Amino acid sequence: MTTVIDVDGLRMRYGATDVLHDVTFQASDGEVLALLGPNGAGKTTTIEVLEGFRRPSAGRVAVLDTDPAHGDDRWRARVGIVLQSWRDHGRWRVGELLAHLAGYYPRPWEVGALLAAVGLTAAAGQKVRTLSGGQRRRLDVAIGIVGRPSVLFLDEPTAGFDPVARHEFHALVQGLATTVLLTTHDLDEAERLADRIVILDGGRIVADGTPAALAHRIVGADTVSWTLDGARFTESTVDSTAFVRDLFATHGAAVAELEVHRASLEQTYLALVQRAEATR
Repeated sequence: MTTVIDVDGLRMRYGATDVLHDVTFQASDGEVLALLGPNGAGKTTTIEVLEGFRRPSAGRVAVLDTDPAHGDDRWRARVGIVLQSWRDHGRWRVGELLAHLAGYYPRPWEVGALLAAVGLTAAAGQKVRTLSGGQRRRLDVAIGIVGRPSVLFLDEPTAGFDPVARHEFHALVQGLATTVLLTTHDLDEAERLADRIVILDGGRIVADGTPAALAHRIVGADTVSWTLDGARFTESTVDSTAFVRDLFATHGAAVAELEVHRASLEQTYLALVQRAEATR
């Protein structure tokens, strides 16, 4: 598949302090990549380099085959950015603002469709300064995708969303068919959205893989529990699907109260961060 984001040996130094150490990863066309890590891990710095807001101290970075530090207007029209927060355009009405911004792009969303996609149709006539926190965050997302970007950077995109809004946003991202680089502290969100996870700690990549592959590699087996003839059983297995299939093939309807606890991204994340901190 076509490589859309290509990071090779990225280093960033502030004074005498290195905050990124030889960071290397790629993202392909249409892939959703989640960049995870504790505060201070280097996530924001990495994103800012990829967006063209910071120049790296060393290494090679390309987004859409372009060094972001030298991206022109045509390149920027293909890049969408949703920052953690902003407070501009308070006097604009929501629909008017999106229509104005759409005029800067060659193939923008139709404003009515975009408002519906982010759940702001009813707020189209409201001034931005009157929006609630959740509505404001939806507007941030709408502004980030108004130009139908080829690559989208999402920095904590659902902060302030209620569960319904978060679910709707996840459906929106999954339907975009664009490359997405996501940073989030919501591990459930990362596990739901991401095709691949990159975990940063102390400015270094400590893991890179699919959520399921990382969970099995780092945490290990799933846990299967069931009752049989009134007795409770628990078994660890690396292939819970095959185990459950064999269990029913052997005991049939006598199996009751079946529970399968898969190795989770949260367990993986905590194990990796603890391991990384222990080696410093």
